[in-house]
Amino acid sequence: MTTCLILRPQPGADASARRVAAAGATAVVAPIFSYAPIDWRLPEALPATVMMTSAAAPRLGGPALAALTGLPCYVVGEATARAAAAAGFANVITQGPDLVALLDRMAADGVRETLHLAGRDHRTGGHPAIRVERRIVYAAEAHPRLPETARVALRRGDIIALLHSPRAARCFAALVDAEGLDRAAIDLAAFSPAVADAAGAGWASMRIAETPTDAALLAAIGLTCDKAVRGEDSE
Repeated sequence: MTTCLILRPQPGADASARRVAAAGATAVVAPIFSYAPIDWRLPEALPATVMMTSAAAPRLGGPALAALTGLPCYVVGEATARAAAAAGFANVITQGPDLVALLDRMAADGVRETLHLAGRDHRTGGHPAIRVERRIVYAAEAHPRLPETARVALRRGDIIALLHSPRAARCFAALVDAEGLDRAAIDLAAFSPAVADAAGAGWASMRIAETPTDAALLAAIGLTCDKAVRGEDSE
């Protein structure tokens, strides 16, 4: 039976674990990040739209979000869309797979300004037709060591580590090296080519999802799931 090491923060880690279990595999949940909110202030003049690329932003945005929920909210991924709706946004427009595609959609819709609610370690980017103002509303704090469950599972072998972001890939690689573990004995599966590149070289194998979703990530390692599992998309 395939065993997957899930390193993403909660609550996404448990959502991925449910999908792994529904596909008939075993999940080892060992997040190497924890989310924490950051105090922030609204701009003096509210923009015409809001943009979010992570489900953590609407979950951790705090009470200031209430002033924005009447604005069109552009997001990447279904998980972010669900979190935005749960935070009170009534008009949520979803576009993927990444920030570039989202900004292209916004420009095509005639958007000329937006407020990007982001994490501290966000992907930078813009569009020549759109003025982007940004507020940092949360941080994903990296753990200083691999969780004990991860160390045990990796030393036991026969496990595939799932990497959901470039930062997670870089952090995991550094923690593996710090623990003195052998990269050549560890199989990886990456959410995208950018995530795979961030992990670096020397791994036993690297498989890459065709699209940045858990379903595609699991398909890349030969697992399929016909059951609907909520919350499986990007963070």
